[in-house]
Amino acid sequence: QVQLVESGGGLVQAGGSLRLSCAASGGTFSLYGMGWFRQAPGKEREFVASINRSGGRTYYADSVKGRFTISRDSAKNTVYLQMNSLKPEDTAVYLCAVDRHGYARTWSGEYEYWGQGTQVTVSS
Repeated sequence: QVQLVESGGGLVQAGGSLRLSCAASGGTFSLYGMGWFRQAPGKEREFVASINRSGGRTYYADSVKGRFTISRDSAKNTVYLQMNSLKPEDTAVYLCAVDRHGYARTWSGEYEYWGQGTQVTVSS
């Protein structure tokens, strides 16, 4: 029912920045918690950041805290991930996900819909 399309990934040098976008359709965006996850080759899917339906509560993985910022724009049905001071270990496919219950907690099993992902590659 809900479709998610990520964009904004690419190749960047260490220390650079990228801004990822996730556009949602087919549902009521204002009711959703939204999350960003990532998966690198040979590793498990990892929580990155999330924001609840009101935008008043956010969570960040320790590995990205202070460097990444999640935000949402209800008028555009879009969630963003601003990534600064990128490191090679940030290289992964980044996936956007929807928690229809609105809580946006860190466990991936609570998210019902997922995008296809966008590749972020950070060179040394």
